[in-house]
Amino acid sequence: MPDNVNHPAHYETGKFECIDVMVETQGVESTIDFCVCNALKYLYRHKRKNGLEDIKKARWYLDKAIELEELNHEVE
Repeated sequence: MPDNVNHPAHYETGKFECIDVMVETQGVESTIDFCVCNALKYLYRHKRKNGLEDIKKARWYLDKAIELEELNHEVE
């Protein structure tokens, strides 16, 4: 069964997920900003589009932003 929240197939190419490629090519800070903005997008539209699924996607992006922030502070 496809997992549209945690591992959407359309964001995977081979063994890499898009979010991981973003970190490598755009940097941690830019990817954190992207995650926060994407979470806002999903929350903003959830009542008009995918309901609970969009709320879960927003949570996923916020969790990823938190994970990257924590990793970023460990490196400093």
